[in-house]
Order: sequence, then C-alpha cells, then structure tokens
Amino acid sequence: TFIQIAVLVILVSYCLDIVGPFLSILIWGLVLAVAIHPLHTRLAATLGGNEKLAATLITVIGLAIVIIPGWLATESIISSITAFAQAAKSGSLQIPPPNENVADWPLIGERVYQTWSAASVNLAETVNSFEPSPREASLWLVGKIGSLLSGLLAFGVSVIIAGISGLYAKSGYKASCNLATRISPQRGRDLVDVSIATIRSVTNGVLGVAVIQAVLAGIGLAVMGVPHGGIITVIVLITSIIQVPALLIIVPVVFWVFSFAAAVPATIFAVYMLIVALSDNVLKPILLGRGVDLPAAIVLIGAIGGMIQYGVIGLFLGAVILGLGYTIISDWMQSDSDESSATEAA
Repeated sequence: TFIQIAVLVILVSYCLDIVGPFLSILIWGLVLAVAIHPLHTRLAATLGGNEKLAATLITVIGLAIVIIPGWLATESIISSITAFAQAAKSGSLQIPPPNENVADWPLIGERVYQTWSAASVNLAETVNSFEPSPREASLWLVGKIGSLLSGLLAFGVSVIIAGISGLYAKSGYKASCNLATRISPQRGRDLVDVSIATIRSVTNGVLGVAVIQAVLAGIGLAVMGVPHGGIITVIVLITSIIQVPALLIIVPVVFWVFSFAAAVPATIFAVYMLIVALSDNVLKPILLGRGVDLPAAIVLIGAIGGMIQYGVIGLFLGAVILGLGYTIISDWMQSDSDESSATEAA
C-alpha cells in the first residue's frame, strides 16, 4: 500500500510540473466553460442542436470581446504616451495653470495646486523632481504594457479552451461526479453541483457587477465630455474585477472635472460617479447569493480571500473551495446531530 501511494504521489507531482506553465490558462478555460455553459446550451438549441456551431460562435464572440477592446486600449495608451514624450522632448508641451478653485479641494487641494502651478511654469524641472525618475517610470510602464498584452493573449487562449470544453460538457460533468463520488460517496454529485453554482454565482456577482459599474461610469464620462473616457472606463472595469475600489479611479477624475467645469454640472457628475463607485456594495451581496445554496457571505469571503491569495483566478477558486468546505462541514455536523437524535430516541 505504501509503495502504491508513493508511486501515485510521484506520478501526480510530475503531472503537475508538466502542466504547471499552462495551469492558470486551463483553470480559466474551465471556469469560463462552466460559466457560459447555459448560454452554449440555449444557443445550440436555437441553432437546431448544432453544438459545434454554437461553440464556434461563442469562441469567436468571446475573442472579439477580449482582444478588440484590450488591443484598442493598449494602442491608445501607447499613442498617448508617445505623443506626450515627443511633445516633452520638443519643448512644445505646455501645462495650463490651474484654476484657483483647485486650492480649495479638501485635503489635497493646496499640494495639487502648488505642483500644478510649478508644472505650468517649468514642466521639465517639476517632472525631474518626482521619484521615481521619468526613465524608471517609463521602464515600469513598458513592463506593465507587456504584462497586459501577455495577459490578453493568455485569456484569449482560455476563451478558446472554454469554447472547446463546451462540446464535452456532459462527459466532463460525468467524470467530475465520478471523481467526487470517490471522495464523498454520499454527496459527490452534490459537491460538483455546488461548485458549478458557485462559479456561476461569482461570475454574476463579480464580473457582472464590474461590467455594470464600467458601463455606468462610461455613460457619466461621455455625458460630461471627459477626455480619454474610454480608457478610464476600461481601467474601472479592470479594477472592479480585481476587487480594487473604483473610488481610487473615480475620485481623481471628479476632482479634475471640478477644476474646469461649472459648479452645478460638476456637483451632479460627482454625486452620480460616487453612486456608481459605491454601487458594488449593494449589488455584490445580491448577485453573489443567487442560484447557489450557500450563504452570500461565504461566497463573498471566499471570492475576496481567494483573490488576495491567488490573484484574479482566486475569485473563483476561493469561493468554490470555501463553499465546498462549508458544505462538507455542515453535512458532517448534521450527520452527527442526526446520529445523536437517533441514539437518544433509542
């Protein structure tokens, strides 16, 4: 028995080493496959039961949704940086002096006004006074853009994996139930169903809320005529997905709008954008608890804790793991309670 277990452990460890470089992509693909399977089923039924065509359409649309906005945002960022660098190098870049109202901003107004005023007089000297230096900041920004492009590529591969996995949903579900039954003979299928429901709940409660926030923020930016509103909207979407408060992006934009807009429109814009930034506090508890037989707090804590530990993919892994743990422990406690009741009755 010891030799069998040792050989099994060694084999599994080597398998994990081999698939390690692709593990995050595979996990993302499976998570997306589970999340979009209801859509795949409905689309296949609409197309007369043609699952391959449905999978192809979902894959193509998914790639378009992921790659096109990401590429446009990256290109826009690179173009803006290039234009800024060329203008700064030629000396044609000028920063207009700030409005006197900037100094009245709470907490940061005086400091922002002084820095802005100095930049309007001598931009090069002001920029060189910052830490890190412009060269170091440029190298850091180039690295982040490279990471963004590699992340888009990896996510695109995950979308392809999700589309292909939709063709094997039934066999995959059966295999998952067989494996789970080996672990828990009485509740194996229930554990698989809990995992599926939790993934879809997190998809609605995290990705869904992020999309809602980004769309509402984009509408407000467009109505107010804020420059580069599309880029800011994409940033709001990304920060919402990774559970960084949207306030960190929206508040600076609101302060900037107050520097040039009239008081009434700027105030209305500020109230609207603050409501958008705080809307996730209301939407997440509602959407995270739908369609899953788990307390919303368990799903929310698992998603946030998983994200802190394992990154964005931890949103799903954390919620699934904590949900399974909660289910198993609850069943164990309930079985002990039932046994005690039976003993007392006897």
